[in-house]
Amino acid sequence: MPKSKLLRDKFRDLKILRVAGAYNSLFAKIVENIGFDAVWVSGLELSTSRAVPDASILTMTDFADASRLINRSINIPVIADCDAGFGTAANVHYMAKEYERNGVAAICIEDKTHPKLNSLLSGMQTLVPADEFAGKIRSAKDAQSSDDFMVIARTEAMISGMGCDEALRRAYIYRDAGADAILVHSKSDSHNQIAEFMEHWDVSIPVVIVPTTYPITVDEAYRLGIKMIIYANHGIRAAVKACNEVYSKILIDGTTQTVENDIAPVSDLFELQGIDHLRSVEERFVRR
Repeated sequence: MPKSKLLRDKFRDLKILRVAGAYNSLFAKIVENIGFDAVWVSGLELSTSRAVPDASILTMTDFADASRLINRSINIPVIADCDAGFGTAANVHYMAKEYERNGVAAICIEDKTHPKLNSLLSGMQTLVPADEFAGKIRSAKDAQSSDDFMVIARTEAMISGMGCDEALRRAYIYRDAGADAILVHSKSDSHNQIAEFMEHWDVSIPVVIVPTTYPITVDEAYRLGIKMIIYANHGIRAAVKACNEVYSKILIDGTTQTVENDIAPVSDLFELQGIDHLRSVEERFVRR
């Protein structure tokens, strides 16, 4: 089954989808093994993994290659964070074709200007006019070859300080332009803005949230009518903290003996690599 259809089926069949971020195949495999419904190829995580700002420094090719490699390594759907679409509606048209050709189940584009600045950073968070962004959505939908491929429209109205009314106005415009889901983003320390949005949303298409700065449980999100939660950057944040602690301890103690209980055994790495599958192939086809 194509992964785009699998994602569509999950939207239809599950009460709420839980998605976790990854920036490479290793982390995507962990996301899959833990039991999440899909992988989010996070722009923040990709940029951090290259030690560059999440400010459109990486190219569409960088993003697309990461998504392609991740998709190849797992069996669950991949949802690609595509920033502001890497340019105009013409760029978006090419981008959508490329991602779908690579087997990605959905792309997500946001209504900020290109180049963009990460939503959690202070500074200018400038949005393009809603009608201009609607053109990007129509362009992406025109480019797709399968009805199952999804285009998620992300509004940054709350991030930019425009508030809930503007987020709703834009969300309805994007829905009418053909978006398959709306990602409404907030950097508040509570989910009150999200709750206000959902109170006035007609749930004609699914709503997606990314609760990085505010706490919300799956049950709370479901009661609000939200269909997907993306834990977008928790993996790389956990990895950075763990590596800092382990490497510091090795340097201070002068030995690895004191960290062995804090790190994964090498056997776990072999399992993530798929060594058992390699051995089974050897047993079947390699002459001894």
